[in-house]
Amino acid sequence: MDSDQDNTSKLYLVPTPIGNLEDITLRAIRILKEVDLILAEDTRTSSKLLRHYGIETPMMSHHMHNEHKMTERITDRIAGGEKIALITDAGTPGISDPGFLLTRACIEKGLEVECLPGATAFVPALVNSGFPSDKFVFEGFLPLKKGRQTRLKKLAEETRTIIFYESPHKLNKTLDQFAVYFGEDRLVSVSRELTKMFEETLRGKISYIKQHFLKNPPKGEFVIILKGADKK
Repeated sequence: MDSDQDNTSKLYLVPTPIGNLEDITLRAIRILKEVDLILAEDTRTSSKLLRHYGIETPMMSHHMHNEHKMTERITDRIAGGEKIALITDAGTPGISDPGFLLTRACIEKGLEVECLPGATAFVPALVNSGFPSDKFVFEGFLPLKKGRQTRLKKLAEETRTIIFYESPHKLNKTLDQFAVYFGEDRLVSVSRELTKMFEETLRGKISYIKQHFLKNPPKGEFVIILKGADKK
């Protein structure tokens, strides 16, 4: 019997589509139907996905602003015999999204945790970049202020491919900083709106990408793949 077909109480970490609703596994749909409760980053966003697949499991809000105070309550429910699934608005929980705190708390209390494979934005962006993917560094979102320049200076000598997430209103500023710390000739691949109608990937030197988004205001969520520094 598969571990997710028994009656053992546990926390399921369930990836959800990053855009296209078809990008969810049959197993994920079944788990979301079978669990006692779904923890959702935004219940309004997740309700659209659940309705699409006829999932009627109760939901509870679980996001970065309340996860600290909710963690003990959730682990108590799992310890009491419930099966609970955690989903985020898009992608895999814990990857630049809530999930780490609850997962750690369950492990510390000896509760079972199971993470399903599924959608996450950086993998297709990385593979589609054409840059080496045998070794890479995932940075996610850079620090907003404190430590940002220090981090960029440190990454300037990194020879592995580097992955960043960025929002549309900060993209141009980030590209300007990339030009300063990595050089305008460093190659970069920028993907936006992955799996959605207006999906787009642009590849080229940082200088070229900068000019493109100065002429075309950024829209959507971005994954930036930066080619690593040349080995000395």
